[in-house]
Amino acid sequence: MKRLGTPIAALLGIVLIALVATSWLINRDALRKAVEGQIRAVTGLELNVAGAIDISVLPASYVSFHDVSLKGPGGHSDPALHVEVLTANLRLLPLLLQRFEIADLMLLRPHIHVSLEANGDSNWTPFIQTIARTMKPGADNQVSFSEIRVQDGVLDFEDLASHGSEKFEDIDLSLAWPSISRSFAATGQFDWRGERVDGSISFSDFVAALSGDRSGLKARITSPPLKLAFDGSVANRTSPMMEGTLTIDSPSLRNALRWAGQPQPASGGFGRFALKARANVVGASIALTNVNVELDGNVAEGVMTYANNGRQTLQATLAADALDFTPYISTFRLLASGARDWNRQLFDLNGLSTTDLDMRLSAARLTVGPSKLGRTAIGANLRNGTLALSVGEAQVYGGIARGSFGIARSDTVADVKAQFQFTDVDLQACTSELFGINKLSGRGNINVSLIASGSSPFGLVQSLDGTASVIGHDGAISGFNAEQLLKRLERRPLSGGGNFRNGSTPYNNLTVAVKFAEGIATADDIHIEGPTAKITLTGTASVPTREYDMKGVASLNGTSGFELPFVVQGPWDDPLIFPDPESLIRRSPASAPLLESVRNPKTRDAVRSVLERFTGAKPAAPDAAPTAENAKEGAKDGAKDGAKSN
Repeated sequence: MKRLGTPIAALLGIVLIALVATSWLINRDALRKAVEGQIRAVTGLELNVAGAIDISVLPASYVSFHDVSLKGPGGHSDPALHVEVLTANLRLLPLLLQRFEIADLMLLRPHIHVSLEANGDSNWTPFIQTIARTMKPGADNQVSFSEIRVQDGVLDFEDLASHGSEKFEDIDLSLAWPSISRSFAATGQFDWRGERVDGSISFSDFVAALSGDRSGLKARITSPPLKLAFDGSVANRTSPMMEGTLTIDSPSLRNALRWAGQPQPASGGFGRFALKARANVVGASIALTNVNVELDGNVAEGVMTYANNGRQTLQATLAADALDFTPYISTFRLLASGARDWNRQLFDLNGLSTTDLDMRLSAARLTVGPSKLGRTAIGANLRNGTLALSVGEAQVYGGIARGSFGIARSDTVADVKAQFQFTDVDLQACTSELFGINKLSGRGNINVSLIASGSSPFGLVQSLDGTASVIGHDGAISGFNAEQLLKRLERRPLSGGGNFRNGSTPYNNLTVAVKFAEGIATADDIHIEGPTAKITLTGTASVPTREYDMKGVASLNGTSGFELPFVVQGPWDDPLIFPDPESLIRRSPASAPLLESVRNPKTRDAVRSVLERFTGAKPAAPDAAPTAENAKEGAKDGAKDGAKSN
């Protein structure tokens, strides 16, 4: 061992002496020029050194340039790259032979400037072309590095066509330069819009990618708002082209869109999001096939296309087993918290002006708030601030619904147009959920054609115009029993208001025709035909105040011919229904002569006590004479009191 150790020690000594001698004998000026020449050969950019130059051979072999700027040809005056310290680490063995070869580069606090022109070229285009030319097999003076590291860097990007700009800070990257193999990989982190992003990208054939030929591509971006991965190929002959599998995952699509600087949809929903599809990217257009997309628990399959040619456009055809639209309408309230007044909160219409949408959606089951729909086909088109929804066919309320709904934006005002046809639906469920009327049951058809304009739900109902019709059968109207009431009043016309608001009135056929003008609904043709009674109604209903003001006539079927005029007044959900007092007085054998007697001064005092007893009116002053109007008003008040007491 001693004999072997002595030669090894001598050899190491000789190597050490050679290294020291090399550090003394090395031509530092030649070393600096060689390093500059190799960087120039690889980048194609001039190396301008404004600061000091540090050269070291031992213990580490490197050349450090301070305050370095790189300018590219082609008329770009701004530096494409400025580095505080650019360090070239040298290969040791070639250095001993007086050959200067760069092993890797390290850029400390670089400032990278990228300027994209309208034709797709940038101030880095000459740099990319030079690398592609230098690295081609058989190129003269082929030079390359094994690695380039970037520490604490900043990248400024500007799009001259759209005047947009972005800034990436605190960049720490490691670029595996293809000195031996043809692949290229970069991994690292950077800050963008307040979030730390981990990313990686790799090309299977870096030279082909730089030349615009097809190359394998794998990319991954991970950040708190969004995760994105792509595995496929890329080419760039005339325009960028990518093809492969795209995967996107986000805990909140709304936050991801906000982070990416994209327009956000109206409030409500757009939380958990996931997408996996086969992507084909050509320029600024992305075509997605074999799409599997999940949003807020809704899962659908189909195809999608996205384009951003000055204006964002999304087209999609999707099918799902079950969809729930409740999250997207949860914040939209027609009624205020009191459930009687219309909501006066202004609409947020900004989402209608930023994106064009053309979507076809079908689902076996659809939930919209309290409404449960069966198989449904929906089309949505949003263009230039105008939204059009069409329902080809929806199984809802036990029947079929078809129609369209449109919103056009005019500043802060929404112009709304709705046309719907409901065929053979459950009238109780339909009228309760759509119109807030819960007194009607049965089955039938509903046709609605309405237009309105306003900046809030209250503004819309104030300007409501259009028509509506209902044709029903085999149902009932709750709140009063017409047959029981008519029979009782036929026997005893002045038996009191009693039970006007109890029970229900069955019907065989129901016909309603309503016209809307500036928020007032006028009913000229309402007929209700039941097994024992018939009812006709005319009058108005105020949509802004949600109140009735209607008059009607109820009559018994058969030979009696008894008819009773009545009045419907009050709020939609709890109206007052009471008979016309004059008709009751006229039908009573005991009190009919009273209306004639009040005209005779001789009998006026005698009938006063009778009127007070039947109508409940307060005694008049001694010199006041009861009139027919007194009698009618007293009877009307008594009917109202009786209705309210029940």
